[in-house]
Amino acid sequence: MQLINQNKHELKPVNITGNEEISPNVFVVSWKRDENFNPGQVVKITADLHEPPRIYSICSGDKEENISVLFNVKPGGALTPRLSQMKSGEVIYVSAPYGSFTCDETPAHWIATGTGIAPFYSMIRSGRFSNKKLVHGVSYVNQFYFEDFLKKELGDKYIGCCSRETEGNHFAGRITDYLLAQNDLPKGDKYYLCGQALMVVEVRDLLIQKGVPFGQIYAEIFF
Repeated sequence: MQLINQNKHELKPVNITGNEEISPNVFVVSWKRDENFNPGQVVKITADLHEPPRIYSICSGDKEENISVLFNVKPGGALTPRLSQMKSGEVIYVSAPYGSFTCDETPAHWIATGTGIAPFYSMIRSGRFSNKKLVHGVSYVNQFYFEDFLKKELGDKYIGCCSRETEGNHFAGRITDYLLAQNDLPKGDKYYLCGQALMVVEVRDLLIQKGVPFGQIYAEIFF
């Protein structure tokens, strides 16, 4: 088996087992799982060994047959436009799962925007969501990925915040608007943030202003 070292993480060839568009320009690509991982971990992926790999959070459960990642197509990007067009059986190169953005059984708030839902979806599909509340912020209602499943599993512990549309039973506003409106954020909970850097910084600062200790905040930044 061919192994390539990229930034200390070896890449191996795998065959795609599925590539589904779940929302406009948003895909879930999968390959057969051949090793264990902890929900919340990431993998590096490339479709061309001459191109540097990109990092994606795993979104599948830890006992499922396949490993999956969630990605949105970035126009002009080196990987995602090509990856979105690839079919089952084609080869991509992936690293072993790694990373420390994992969650224990203590009470926690999970806060995500867009495709930052991926690690939390993996945790839920792995059955690791007791004492957890999930807040997902998006611009449009078709970006509430996996919403039916999340509502079924989490009930009222799942909060969707939509900033540009009011359709459906969602909080109307940005995720920061929702958090600002909360007067009882538990100071003893852990807070896990996943999304673009600006969101992570804004939410971190907001939580600190509301009295959440800095050491209780954990972040995974999507670039």
